[in-house]
Amino acid sequence: MKKTNSNDGTPIAFWESGSGPPLLLVHGTTADHTRWSAISPRFEQHFTVYAMDRRGRGQSGDSPDYNFLREAEDVAAVVDAIGESVFVLGHSYGALCTLEAALLTKGISRLILYEPPLPTGTPLFPRDLPGQMQSLLDKGQQEEALVLFLRNGPKMPDHELKAYRQLPVWPTRVSLAPTIPREIQIDSTYKFDAEKFAGLEVQTLLLLGGDSPNFFHEGIRLLDSALPNSRITVLPGQQHIAMDTNPDLFAAETLQFLLA
Repeated sequence: MKKTNSNDGTPIAFWESGSGPPLLLVHGTTADHTRWSAISPRFEQHFTVYAMDRRGRGQSGDSPDYNFLREAEDVAAVVDAIGESVFVLGHSYGALCTLEAALLTKGISRLILYEPPLPTGTPLFPRDLPGQMQSLLDKGQQEEALVLFLRNGPKMPDHELKAYRQLPVWPTRVSLAPTIPREIQIDSTYKFDAEKFAGLEVQTLLLLGGDSPNFFHEGIRLLDSALPNSRITVLPGQQHIAMDTNPDLFAAETLQFLLA
């Protein structure tokens, strides 16, 4: 494990494995760096893989006043700490952090963004979801709060949720449920400014599950129209966690882009 300090002094932890050009993996909500454990070996054959703990998780620190843009600074800090040109793969909320991080560092050479929860004007989450979750969390019902989020946030279908609960990282996700309410307020805390990204020439792959909820489709189309050097790849039959539900497809599309 290595650590670097973010712009506000918060220590951010990251792990290194494999060999080759650097690839940084940025996890989404209710996760830490171990979210990538199952898929990382496919990347380690080609890259030196770096997997970070976002703030408030694992071995990374946190700050008393949460601000989404601090998370972008965290990603940029890890990229700069690696010290050379880096490929970055961000998933879900981590993809949104990665998108903003690309404006803060010159160290990113290629981007893969898998379904960032980009506000498009249509509410991403039910307005009462944070309150409902907090009520469960206050009662110590962390697993119930997590399931409530998965059903009403990414709208995870029953078969996917069943598979998700059997993964080794499920207990970690349950323990991190208290970090969810601050993230699902992204509708009110983040405004996407397309003009900011007009000059971002980094090659970008936008991954989208073919069966994902419509708001992810809307967000990907909006992002693709804003980025000057992006393309969309649809993962047929998948939703928000193709790295778990179809790792062969996920790895193939990722490697095809990064190794081209």
